[in-house]
Amino acid sequence: MKLVDLADFNYQLPEELIAQEPPADRAGARMLVLHRRERRWEDRRFRDFPGFLGPGDCLALNDSRVFPARLYGRRAGVRSLPVGKNNPKLREHLSGRVEVFLLRPTGDRQWEALVRPGRKMRLRERIEFEGGLAGEIVERGHLGLRTIQFDTDADLFAEFERIGHIPLPPYIKRPDEPADRERYQTVFAREKGSAAAPTAGLHFTPEILDACRERGAETAYLTLHVGLGTFQPLHTEQVETARLHAESYSLDAENAGKLRAAKRVVAVGTTTVRTIESVLRDGEWRAQSGETDIFIYPGFKFRGVGAMLTNFHLPRTSLLLLVCAFAGKELALAAYRHAVEERYRFYSYGDCMLIV
Repeated sequence: MKLVDLADFNYQLPEELIAQEPPADRAGARMLVLHRRERRWEDRRFRDFPGFLGPGDCLALNDSRVFPARLYGRRAGVRSLPVGKNNPKLREHLSGRVEVFLLRPTGDRQWEALVRPGRKMRLRERIEFEGGLAGEIVERGHLGLRTIQFDTDADLFAEFERIGHIPLPPYIKRPDEPADRERYQTVFAREKGSAAAPTAGLHFTPEILDACRERGAETAYLTLHVGLGTFQPLHTEQVETARLHAESYSLDAENAGKLRAAKRVVAVGTTTVRTIESVLRDGEWRAQSGETDIFIYPGFKFRGVGAMLTNFHLPRTSLLLLVCAFAGKELALAAYRHAVEERYRFYSYGDCMLIV
């Protein structure tokens, strides 16, 4: 069996095609429709999406809610020092400024996080955050991960809402704004816990969801809290040796029943695909919750997903490999090249692709 090389999943993208702002209209995105059997595509608008659904379809949606997972603080006991403006990295280091990107809870008031600059920070070193919250590093993990123990009896999610920032991806070259708290969130988000949005769902409005139901499609909700497993870079050129970070997911009995009864499951987003295929590892739809590190790349045999809506993804990432596994590598990458030529908007706040 031929091994899968990460170098084969690359494409060239002009930087100006990376969307920096959400569209004025959630449902106003362009939508590239990819027909797998006919090996063709067509340029449409997301408002056309309900027209691709019918009786027997079940729209599967990830209802995870993004929380303000980026915190700013200072290393305790380090006072700000005047440093020349021509050396910003040195100035940041000596100022004691710390950026914490929360990923998932790991215990009582403990959170796994990416810490910058984490390499210099020792075990038991304290961080004083904006707004009076404080914590200390109690574990150093691989890939820059740290575990932080927070010192408070208050509700942590309430504290994060009070002092945190929406964790926009690094390719969005601007600070988060108040409007991002609503726009970097799906209209059906309910379960707090994601450090990044399940972005394919950002295009939906209540009216579009109603139009899907009017076409005869059912809707089912599941939860996968987006963390490092979704957006971490792959650290090996040989795909088969890569491992993804675990993320928590859940599916209740009511929604499992809806998915079981469907003739075709239409998954909204790669996180929904990963949840469905994790649930079906034992071959049946049933209520369950747990953690998954499932890694889907070409050669994977899909058990439950019949169609998928997704945004355009970064080159050489697990998300692009998942899309290529579902659509076929050559067809998917050819469609990406077409999207570049036609000036589609890419990534989180960009346009979308429907694969049928």
